[in-house]
Order: sequence, then structure tokens, then C-alpha cells
Amino acid sequence: MRIEQELEKLGFALPTPKPVAAYVPAVRSGNLVFTAGQGPMVDGKAKFTGKLGRDLTEDQGYKAAQLCVVNCLACVKGLIGDLDRVEQVVKLLGFVACVDGFTRQPWIVNGASELLITLYGDRGKHARSAVGTNQLPLDIPVEVEMVVRVRD
Repeated sequence: MRIEQELEKLGFALPTPKPVAAYVPAVRSGNLVFTAGQGPMVDGKAKFTGKLGRDLTEDQGYKAAQLCVVNCLACVKGLIGDLDRVEQVVKLLGFVACVDGFTRQPWIVNGASELLITLYGDRGKHARSAVGTNQLPLDIPVEVEMVVRVRD
């Protein structure tokens, strides 16, 4: 419960994961949990929409990435029951919908990465990719998925 308490102190609430298509929020294989891609959704609606470099500031993109990773954590919790069982955040993949010429995807995805490090310390440090794309589902600006190693 420590991780959830830290999230609350930071102003985040863990939602109940609700897929928007034909998939499950997370799958466990051995000690690894893989989440589906998560957008900056609150109560089933996108809190942020549009593209970086045109419709949103970098600060808004950063906050969208934070919300995405909170939704990833909700998927992990839904599968394993307790976020304190995460031993290591292994990999994070972030997609950023942006205009041509926008090259600050890594700074946007830092919103997700830095929140994980704040919550988990060294266990939150991970390998990562930050990819620019021309469009994401539901016109969301950021989508994040992650892989974590958990203990039984």
C-alpha cells in the first residue's frame, strides 16, 4: 500500500482499468507483467487530446505521460493486487503524437519515467523508448505501456 499512498500524496488516484477495445489491461508471464498501452484517461474520457507541437504544450504532454503511467500502474494492481509487489520496472514504451519536426518526445515521456522513479526509487529505473507518431487512438497525445517484474 506504500506506493498507492505515495500516489495519493502526489495527487493521483488509481482508476479501475477499463479496456476501450478487445484486449485485457495486463498479462502476467512468470514474474513479468506486461500492460496494454494506456492513454491519459480519466473516468473513461481523454483528459488531454491533440498533438504536441500544435495543440498541447510540453508541460501538458508531460502531465499526460504521468497520467498514462498511473493508468499502467492501475492495470498492474488489477492483476497482482498490490503495487508494493513490483520488484523492478523493466521497460517503458512511450508514444507521442506530434507534428512533423517535433523532437522532444524523450522529455514528454520523462513524465512517466520520473514518476516511476519517484515512487520506486532505483526499482523504478528502467529501459525505455520514446517514439513520435502522427496519430494515436482517440486523438490522445501520449500512450504508455510498461513491463514490470513482480514477486510472488
